[in-house]
Amino acid sequence: MRLAAKGLTAIISVITIGAALSLTLPPAFAGDDGNSKNVTEDEIVRALAPAPKKPLTRGLSIAPQADPAPNPAETKLIQSVRGRATRSLSSTEREEIASAAKDKPNIDLEITFDYNSADISSKSLPSVQALGRALTSPDLKGSTFVVAGHTDAAGGEGYNQELSERRADSIKRYLVEKYSIAATDLVTVGYGKSKLKDPNQPMAEVNRRVQVVNMENKTTASK
Repeated sequence: MRLAAKGLTAIISVITIGAALSLTLPPAFAGDDGNSKNVTEDEIVRALAPAPKKPLTRGLSIAPQADPAPNPAETKLIQSVRGRATRSLSSTEREEIASAAKDKPNIDLEITFDYNSADISSKSLPSVQALGRALTSPDLKGSTFVVAGHTDAAGGEGYNQELSERRADSIKRYLVEKYSIAATDLVTVGYGKSKLKDPNQPMAEVNRRVQVVNMENKTTASK
């Protein structure tokens, strides 16, 4: 008897655990049944803190080394969108923000929302509260932050774009109301499904997230 005729069938089960903030869609699109992974205030502060200054080098001069000059174009961009409504941003402005943010300190958080809603789920409130405490900590208070909403690839572009904007706005509203963070220090932008974190798994929950980016250090930002 040939073994091939009665070979065993291997069944491989892959479980994906998302480490990003989940901008979930209604079950018809992506579901809202993932388990939230709450993050701590310290983890957020460490992720968003500006890079430490380089140590002084030996040489003839002992004058303190200056921080790198801010990029004038980035500064102008951030100043132009501070205080703007999320839906007022053009596609060009959204792409410019994404380009400016790519090398800045950032963190992806896992947050779920109520069904077909921008209301933050109760199980995700600890993460949003940790974010509020972090952004008001001495290490981060006063910086300008981008709060960017993302979805997975399920559903239409228009639906996902609008949903990502609503959910980014929801987080901003909570931070302003509960932690008295200046609204102009939080720039909200929605990217829908246009910037998947894992393009090889477009429906994975790792793509459903909100990314927070520290755009300006409080000591150098021009307000």
